Amino acid sequence: MLKTKCFGLIFLICSLCAAQLEYPKLTEIVTDNAQIFTPSQLEELRTKLYQFESETTNQLVVLTIDDLGNETIEQYALMVFNQNKLGQSGDDNGVLILFSELDRKVRIEVGYGLEPYITDAVASRIIRNTMIPRVKEENYFEGIDLATDQIIEFLNNPEALDEFKAEIDAEAEVPWWLYIIIGLFLMMFVAAGGFVFYKGYSTVIEIIRGIFTGKLAVVRGVFMGIFMMFPLIFGLVFIGIPLFFMAMLLGYDDLLNGMAKDFTWVFGVILTFIVITVLLAILKIRKKGDKDFKLSLFKSDKTYIKKTFSSSGTHSFGSSSRSGSSSSFSGGGGSSGGGGASGSW
Repeated sequence: MLKTKCFGLIFLICSLCAAQLEYPKLTEIVTDNAQIFTPSQLEELRTKLYQFESETTNQLVVLTIDDLGNETIEQYALMVFNQNKLGQSGDDNGVLILFSELDRKVRIEVGYGLEPYITDAVASRIIRNTMIPRVKEENYFEGIDLATDQIIEFLNNPEALDEFKAEIDAEAEVPWWLYIIIGLFLMMFVAAGGFVFYKGYSTVIEIIRGIFTGKLAVVRGVFMGIFMMFPLIFGLVFIGIPLFFMAMLLGYDDLLNGMAKDFTWVFGVILTFIVITVLLAILKIRKKGDKDFKLSLFKSDKTYIKKTFSSSGTHSFGSSSRSGSSSSFSGGGGSSGGGGASGSW
C-alpha cells in the first residue's frame, strides 16, 4: 500500500514537471511557433522590438502558437510570462502578446511594473480595436505589428497614453438620461424594501413597547423580535443593493472599497439602530399614556396580543413574517500577476 502511494506521488510530481515543460522556452523576442509570419515580417518585428528593449529596457515579446491545449489563454500566458521571467528583475517591465491561431484567441499579458500604464482597459481596447478587426481577415502580421506600435508609443509618450485613456473613459460614460432611467428603476426596489422594512420595524417597536409595559412576556417578545429580523434584513437588502449600484455609477468606488475593507462601521450602525429603536419605543409608550414600566418574564396579555399582533391588527406579526421568507533574448527576471486582457474572433 505504501509503495502504491509513493508511486502515485512520484507520478504526480513527474506529471506536474512535464506539464511545466509544455510551455515554450523563449529564445527570441518574437517566437513564431504557429508560422504565421513570413521571414521578412519576422525579421522586421524582431528588429523593432529589440530596438525598443535596448532604448527603454522594457521587453515587448510576441509568441504565436497553434493551440492552447486544455488551458485557458489567461493561464497559458501567465505561465509563459513567469517561467521565462519576462522584463527586468525588480522592474517587472515585460509585456507578452500571445496569439493562438486555432483557438482564435489573443492575449496581452502585462508585468507588474507596467500595469499602471498598459492597464486592463488599455490592453482590451488595443485587442478589440486594433488586433481583432485585422486578424479576422487573417492579416495576422498587421494586427500584431500595429498592436506593438501602440504599446511602444504609449510607453514612450505619456501624452498619447493619456489621450487614449481619455477615449476609453469617454466610451464608458453613461448618458444623463440613462442615469435617470436606472435611478427610477432602482428606486422601485428601494421603495419596496422601505415598505417591508417599515412594516417590520413598526412591529419591532411595538414588541419592545409591549415588553416594557408588561403586556408582552419577555421570553415571547424576544422570540418574536428575533423572528421579525427576517423582514428587516429582507427590506434592507432591497434598499442596500440598489443604493450600492447607484454609488458605483456615481463613482464612489473608493468609499465602497473602504467600507468593504473595514467593517467597524457595521457595529456603529447596529448600536445606533438599537438605541434609536429603544428610544422610539419609549416615545410610543409616552404617547400611548402607559404610566408604569414593568416586565413580565412569561405572562402576556392575551387581549393585547390578539388585538395588536393578529392578522387584522395594526401591527400584523403574521403578515410581516411572510414578507421575510423571500537567444539574444532572455527574460530579466520580471513577473506578472495576471494583468492584461484577452480577446477572441
